[in-house]
Amino acid sequence: MNFKHALGLGALLISLSSAGIAVAQTPVKFTLDWRFEGPAAPYLWALEKGYYKAEGLDVTIDNGANSTEAINRVGSGTYDIGFGDINSLIRFRDKKENAPIKAVAVIYNQPPFAIVSLAKNGIKKPKDLEGKVLGAPAADGAFAQWKGFVAANKIDESKVKVENVGFPVREPMLVEGKVAAITGFSFSSYINLRSRGIAQDGVNVMLLNEHGLDLYGNAIIVNPNFAAKNPKAVQGFVKATLRAWKDVIANQREAVLMVTKKNPVADEQWEAVRLKMAIDQNVLTKEVLANGMGGVDMKRLTKSIDQIGESFKFTNKPKAEDIFDASFLPPKSERMIAVK
Repeated sequence: MNFKHALGLGALLISLSSAGIAVAQTPVKFTLDWRFEGPAAPYLWALEKGYYKAEGLDVTIDNGANSTEAINRVGSGTYDIGFGDINSLIRFRDKKENAPIKAVAVIYNQPPFAIVSLAKNGIKKPKDLEGKVLGAPAADGAFAQWKGFVAANKIDESKVKVENVGFPVREPMLVEGKVAAITGFSFSSYINLRSRGIAQDGVNVMLLNEHGLDLYGNAIIVNPNFAAKNPKAVQGFVKATLRAWKDVIANQREAVLMVTKKNPVADEQWEAVRLKMAIDQNVLTKEVLANGMGGVDMKRLTKSIDQIGESFKFTNKPKAEDIFDASFLPPKSERMIAVK
């Protein structure tokens, strides 16, 4: 193709676009880790504001069952891209037969993993769990870090009774006094308890990363076959998503309305609180403010893999470079976040 032909093709594409005739876009199936709640707002924002479309992407967004299921969905190829827990991904990659999924942008620089209790139960520090009953769903991402948390805080594990509880009954059992504390995502368990009438000062939230663990949280993960065939699509998805996160941080009220529009049973008041908690505790950390959103410190990621080894027996322990690929990130200047 000569220069004149190239110019002609470019003019034609512009003309078609201006005339409202669709230009082919890359379809992308994206799965969340959970329901359409406050922290899902940036993905809806990128969709509604046309950020994905501007990158040549036709994105569909589905809700999820949990962070681990998002990894399985992406690993199987049912979904091209997902939002899942990087710590679960590390354990997933331990099995050689599993798809070599990688994270391409970390969204939760610190995970929302927490141990939540009622203030009246007097659990203010990790050692206070001794002599208590801890309610923990077996598939819970926070509970998956229990052994590492025990080791980091020198808890006598024999003095803590762990009871396997279902996700739906976790907070009700805490309120009813059947367990003294529960594991969970901070912004989920906190909201669930507050919405049940527990006062703000009646809930204690103990973030695991503030008590000895140094883990990353949820990240954008990509099916390796999709990434190999559509590198520009992955790059565009990450760029559009990070752009949307920056906008949502600055426009949280408008973002929450997108969530309640998508999920009519969601409560605007509580989703606003949930989104703010995620931003303040998990997204806007000192590391992110200094280095921009999306990337990782590979030494910190290596340390986190070692800490996961406290709770999980590796057979083919992955390295940091097996887990995270920074090549799809926008330049650092585009990932910096100015906080007013």
